[in-house]
Amino acid sequence: MALAAHLKELNNKHARLDDKIENELKHPAPDAMLLTELKKQKYHLKQMISELQSG
Repeated sequence: MALAAHLKELNNKHARLDDKIENELKHPAPDAMLLTELKKQKYHLKQMISELQSG
């Protein structure tokens, strides 16, 4: 049960990062450094989610 809750929280964080990335891309001059950091965080979360789901 704790694993399911943890996965849900990670998926929620992943979705929030996706929203932040999309919001930043809507700006006339998106902050490239911020986008890079957000994408790294999103990738890291996706890796954690995949590891937990597979193992």
